[in-house]
Amino acid sequence: MSTETKVCTECGRELFGRSDKKFCSDACRSAFNNKALAGGDKYMRTVNRRLKKNHSILVQLNPDGKTTTHREKLLKAGFDFDYCTNTYTTKDQKEYRFCYDQGYLHLGNDFILLVKREPSPAG
Repeated sequence: MSTETKVCTECGRELFGRSDKKFCSDACRSAFNNKALAGGDKYMRTVNRRLKKNHSILVQLNPDGKTTTHREKLLKAGFDFDYCTNTYTTKDQKEYRFCYDQGYLHLGNDFILLVKREPSPAG
């Protein structure tokens, strides 16, 4: 039998009770897990914030569901072309990029077609 004293993984206080115990309290367990998850959550919040901003810019510039705009107008509004939720490639290999239901297609000469995807009948 080991005489080594076990301590709380979070605060370092001595542990009593079960031999496989890692934390002295629910508060220490929760604090430890919150710290462990904080890095990934911060990244996801940053990505989600950029997607939401892109979506709102597309909604603002495309109130009628289909229009053409200039790339510079999107950039001035703060649009980030590196973030989208999905892509759709047509039969003739045109690639639409979407932020949820709002999409765009590069037309050339820095012009961009903005579109709104209509929900499918099933959902």
